[in-house]
Amino acid sequence: MAAALKATCFLQLKTSYGLPECRSSLCSSTNKSFKFKPTMAALTAAPTVGLSETFSRLKQQGKVALIPYITAGDPDLSTTAEVLKVLDSCGSDIIELGVPYSDPLADGPVIQAAATRSLARGTNFDKIIGMLKEVTPQLSCPVALFSYYNPILKRGVEKFMTTLKDTGVHGNFPYTLRTFLAIYDEEFILFCKHYHMEDFIIFRTCCADVPLEETEMLRKEASKKNIELVLLTTPTTPSARMKAIVEASEGFVYLVSAVGVTGARASVSEKVQSLLQEIKEATSKPVAVGFGISKPEHVKQVAGWGADGVIVGSAMVKILGEAKSPEEGLKELEKFTKSLKSALL
Repeated sequence: MAAALKATCFLQLKTSYGLPECRSSLCSSTNKSFKFKPTMAALTAAPTVGLSETFSRLKQQGKVALIPYITAGDPDLSTTAEVLKVLDSCGSDIIELGVPYSDPLADGPVIQAAATRSLARGTNFDKIIGMLKEVTPQLSCPVALFSYYNPILKRGVEKFMTTLKDTGVHGNFPYTLRTFLAIYDEEFILFCKHYHMEDFIIFRTCCADVPLEETEMLRKEASKKNIELVLLTTPTTPSARMKAIVEASEGFVYLVSAVGVTGARASVSEKVQSLLQEIKEATSKPVAVGFGISKPEHVKQVAGWGADGVIVGSAMVKILGEAKSPEEGLKELEKFTKSLKSALL
């Protein structure tokens, strides 16, 4: 299961449409520390809206949401803070921030490796929350915290939700930290078994999968804290079950585009188009597509099929993981994010 937070990037000035302009300070000859100095406009901006409001605004403008994913603490939390600012200023509409976990059964090699590096550096939930308290006032887009279920259970569902809610308040300006919990359907475990990926599956009782029937407590606590609970549906979810999932989902519906774990693919399955159509016949809620989307052409294709949002994860994480330095990673991430955003214009 997962929870997500949204973030932005670089020096940001809000436009008349509420989207930040991307102002990079990385290439400045006077910039030696690559630290971003947000403008006063960003610091005094209106409170960040939630997921539902974000999609509603984009729909009115005839736009599709760009939703990048990164792993918190890779290569370190200070860089993660700068990455959030970069993604925000480059036009991201919602940002998913992954909480590193030792048994990421739904993730492929790229995100697994990022989680391992992050944990080795001592990243934990409290440190992530501490970082977010400093960064979220500087962002114009919502951040979605993506976490597996076991860490949430360990902390306690009510305490977890309360912490997320409280993280959104900064100084004299209240920023609502809208968080969603992305619940992996139980069919995902069957996928892994069928494709002989049992190593990603259970070995212990703590796993990321929370079936729809087990989300009642989560939904109850999320509702108390005004947190939007996002549920996932997969290519093999039966039609009747898909309808139940989209009915319960809040904020948006997360459509997993591929069978298997996260990771870049050469192409996006054309089945996604029919899945989108089926979901949209069952609900008026926005639908975002993730898993395997890694190129501007993928983003453009999925948007053309009718998706309300496009989620890009492993490709983002790979850029940061392979960079020779945090500064290089931020520069490359800025370039890549701009290319994805351009594909949606």
